[in-house]
Amino acid sequence: MSVPSRPKELPVSLLTDPVMIEACQARDFGRIFRLVKARAGIYPSMIARRCDLTPSRVGEVIAGRRQLLHMDVIERISDGLRIPGHMLGLARRSWETPPSLTVTPRQPAEVPTSTVEPLAAGLPGADVDSILALAAERALSPSTLDALHSSIADYWRRDDEHGGETLRPAVVGQLRYVVDLLKEQRPAPLRDGLHSIAAELARLTGWTYFDARQYNQARAYFTESLGLAKTIDDRQFMANVLACMSLQATYQDKPGDALALVTAAQDQARAAPGTTPRVLAMLAMREAFAHATLGNHGATHTAISEAHTQFGRISTGDPDPAWVAYFDEPKLSVDTGIAHGRLGEAALAEPLIADALRREHASNHRGRAFHAFWLARTQLQRGKLDEACHTAMDALASAAAVSSQRVTGHLREFCDQLEPFRREPAAVAFESRLREVLPRQVNESPRP
Repeated sequence: MSVPSRPKELPVSLLTDPVMIEACQARDFGRIFRLVKARAGIYPSMIARRCDLTPSRVGEVIAGRRQLLHMDVIERISDGLRIPGHMLGLARRSWETPPSLTVTPRQPAEVPTSTVEPLAAGLPGADVDSILALAAERALSPSTLDALHSSIADYWRRDDEHGGETLRPAVVGQLRYVVDLLKEQRPAPLRDGLHSIAAELARLTGWTYFDARQYNQARAYFTESLGLAKTIDDRQFMANVLACMSLQATYQDKPGDALALVTAAQDQARAAPGTTPRVLAMLAMREAFAHATLGNHGATHTAISEAHTQFGRISTGDPDPAWVAYFDEPKLSVDTGIAHGRLGEAALAEPLIADALRREHASNHRGRAFHAFWLARTQLQRGKLDEACHTAMDALASAAAVSSQRVTGHLREFCDQLEPFRREPAAVAFESRLREVLPRQVNESPRP
């Protein structure tokens, strides 16, 4: 791919235009290409050349006959058109000015000053932010670490309530800030604390990409988190990250990988001093998911039994890590039901999921949507069509309040499972409501 060393940048007014921002968030490349042509004078043939695409493919995208979903193509578009990575849900691109590096001269945007949005014009550029960051006082104390941990706890709460799509830029920004702090000499306790916080932020970033079904990006951040935790020999947190990667592998239909990753997680946890029963219970349940995805009934039941045994050993005085606090009794119950549901054991799954859903906190919109989907699926397996569609309606209500491609993917899956009952009133009502509440997601093809 032959690309000029300094391609023409997009106008600031275009990059800050709400229409462009919305198109990038939706990855609506037909609209993006039309805006780039109209506002930046970059015609389809030039778009094709910059992004290493064929002109006919660009034309099909603009005409709405083709979607661009693969990560490598999206990355080429970001690089070729100089669309900042965060606008397309990507990591910071190599050509963007890193916060910790010295500033290099930059050509002014080729737009009249009068067209620049007032807000964007009034903000300092990334260059100035970099200079101020270098000049700022870099004092660090235990209270600073406490504040960062508090931010992470708040990020997780907001992720449960609203999803991670709009949260991700803030998390990634704070991750870069912490990694930048690690470049300076620190006393060992502060340095280890920063590594721990960076590992948590990288895992959270990976989780937001996983929930958006952007699996390559998720894996990259999970791997980064694993390396940060390994630096300080935090084996329990390494187990946590490996468990996340195992769960992702089940979604990618790689049950063998899922089992290998969760087995490695259990090895790390057992080697760690002071691993608590709650951590072991969570890992045993992830093992159950992997075995259930493989269709191994005996091994799934054994892992479920181990999870309940470990959970029964929990004491109020256990030094549980903060990241495992979510794994409470309702979570154990619903995960047990989901494991049975993955095996097709709907009669065992339904009462467990229903009971846990009744106890789910009202603000946890994604959890409620996710668990309502599984309840609807088990009810459908048991021939309870009307109940299943009613439960799926509840899942829709929660899904509408949270940005989660993982949840909307499950709802599409449930809609497909209704195919044999397509003319039944309950199925008709659900599909109609699904298209009303989540129209764009229903019409999109699932991401690879």
